[in-house]
Amino acid sequence: MSPGIQVPLSYRLRPALRRVLVLAGGLLLAFGMLSAVPAAAQTRVKDLVTFDGVRRNQLVGYGLVVGLNGTGDRLINTPFTEQSLKGMMERLGINTRGETLRTRNAAAVMVTASLPPFPRQGTTVDVTVSALGDATSLLGGTLVVTPLLGADGEAYAVAQGPLSVSGFTAGGAAATVTKGVPTTARIANGATVERELKFALNDVGAVRMALRNPDFTTAIRIADAVNGRLGSGNARVVDLTTVDVRITGSYVGNVSRLIGEIEQLAVRPDAIARVVVDERSGTIVIGDDVRVSRVAITQGNLTVRVVETPQVSQPQPFSNGSTVVVPRTDVQVQEGNGRQFVTVGGNVSLQQLVNGLNALGVGPRDMVAILQAIKAAGALHADLEII
Repeated sequence: MSPGIQVPLSYRLRPALRRVLVLAGGLLLAFGMLSAVPAAAQTRVKDLVTFDGVRRNQLVGYGLVVGLNGTGDRLINTPFTEQSLKGMMERLGINTRGETLRTRNAAAVMVTASLPPFPRQGTTVDVTVSALGDATSLLGGTLVVTPLLGADGEAYAVAQGPLSVSGFTAGGAAATVTKGVPTTARIANGATVERELKFALNDVGAVRMALRNPDFTTAIRIADAVNGRLGSGNARVVDLTTVDVRITGSYVGNVSRLIGEIEQLAVRPDAIARVVVDERSGTIVIGDDVRVSRVAITQGNLTVRVVETPQVSQPQPFSNGSTVVVPRTDVQVQEGNGRQFVTVGGNVSLQQLVNGLNALGVGPRDMVAILQAIKAAGALHADLEII
């Protein structure tokens, strides 16, 4: 071998040692990739908070729907519909005083809409129309011009147009078929904004964020993320619901850009461990942070069956007796097979907790009772919310 050529060290090592080094390098690379994966998913601030002043406003109005094919209100049962019809006709120059209206092609309705943030005059919004009287269907109807009022009593939009109904009712004298809700309808872009909200976003001195799910830890993380982007001291946690951000520097008079940059910040939200139970449907939702102390659980079933088998007692022929019905009741009590105790709990993951509860072999409704018993025993370290 020429002394002027340097042979790499790896070629001079034994093959077994080279394989060990390659394996160690692969393990280090794998651990490095795992450490780069975040411990929990992060969420944009945009999906965690709402900004003060940037919100929707609810509008409501009372109106009339005309053009129904005999499915409107019965005026004898809904006097407010008759009064509304007469008032509308008088405004149009038709005198109906002293007259009795018998039409069934009109219906009184409530009109609701949601006014988006910073609406400009002339923009349109969707409206929802709901029957107020005893109309059976709004199919084919047209909403007459209806002012939509805000909480302050001012009219901010005017709605009018043909209704779009997703449900229908069909039937005869003996049977009726109904699909959906034919007494509720929508009008796409059915309301036109006539009054703008008096709110100047660029005139505010601070941006206030309200958390959708109040939590101190999440509020602190949001403030830290904003301070990391804008500089220390710009964001301040007021309480578990509110985070204030001062408007300084180039963002003065350009608050929209500040809000846009804050919305894109990624934060890992936190929440209280909670178990939500819907007793009506038997739905159970268990949060990832729920922990259960080590407990032993058993559950048994008790079935009581009552069967009524009435019998008829007939008297003998030519006797003075009468036919009577004699009740016969059969009561059976059956207790389910005794189950062994199942151990659930400890410092386990959500999947292990679910597997332990599933090992009991009970349905969702029995699981509700088990969770309530675990909570009463002090072993469920989470909020048990029953809706």
